[in-house]
Amino acid sequence: MFVIKRFIAIFIARNREFFRDRAALTWNLAFPVLLIVGFSIVFSGDSRNQLKVGLLNESSVPQSLSSIKYTEFLFYQDQNDAQNKVAQHQLDLLLDWKNKIYWINDTSPNGFLAENVIQNHTPKLKKESISGEPIRYIDWVIPGILGMNIMFSCLFGVGYVIVRYRKSGVLKRLNATPITAFEFIAAQIVSRLIIVTSISVVIFLSTWWTIGFMVKGSLLLLLLILVLGTLCLIALGLMIASRSQSEELTGGLLNFASWPMMFLSGVWFSLEGSPEIIQFIAQWLPLTHFVNATRAIMTEGASFMSVLDNILALILMTSIFFILSAFSFNWGKSR
Repeated sequence: MFVIKRFIAIFIARNREFFRDRAALTWNLAFPVLLIVGFSIVFSGDSRNQLKVGLLNESSVPQSLSSIKYTEFLFYQDQNDAQNKVAQHQLDLLLDWKNKIYWINDTSPNGFLAENVIQNHTPKLKKESISGEPIRYIDWVIPGILGMNIMFSCLFGVGYVIVRYRKSGVLKRLNATPITAFEFIAAQIVSRLIIVTSISVVIFLSTWWTIGFMVKGSLLLLLLILVLGTLCLIALGLMIASRSQSEELTGGLLNFASWPMMFLSGVWFSLEGSPEIIQFIAQWLPLTHFVNATRAIMTEGASFMSVLDNILALILMTSIFFILSAFSFNWGKSR
């Protein structure tokens, strides 16, 4: 039977343990802030080395365009989505090859260059102008930095703690008390959820006010995605650490889980134009759905329905991870 007093006792103990660890607390606060400030300085100009041209309703580059150098061609089926990317300077030019129409943002320097390049190869095209606010790289990368910090805080903050408790015999001693596994795990989850959410909110608001990155959507919807993403990554950390007795093995497993998400979840760069197998694998990673939903809300003003697929994916993954954690969790070997 769940007893709230026992839950609160474990919850308070875990919070005190975290806040007394000054090094961990400082790292969780300082690391993402330093990254955000660094990126805001380095990429303040948001210069790029090649042109990006979108092709509408095409599966391959037309023959007359295939000889154009230093240009990346991306394929789109959704015209509204592609035009929105042109408006935000994420695409330099959008071309409807069959209807001989192209769209550019007249305020984009790269759009001007792309227009001249395309017209040199296919002069008989109709021009349509699109207006919109450009997205700097710092606007684009903020969700990835926040997601990366949440990922490491959840995976290692939960995984290592559970294994350390098990290895030192703390779990075995707790098992001799009236505390149930559900009470213990629930306290760990709620403690980590409150800590990570609070730190993330402080980092987000402080850097938003000082740097002024783009936030077009609802802050409440961002908070919902933050809570769901944090819960999902906590559940993943619990699942990995549910049985392991070795900190070394757990560290390896946590790195095995986190590093693919670092590179395949759109943290540092877009996966548009990458092989389909890479994009397929990315959809099975929880950080992908957190970053995609957060980025859509911040840069596009996406609504709840627009990110519903990401929300459902996070809920489903969280449920699976928690169920596997509950069935595999143990208190430690008997001696």
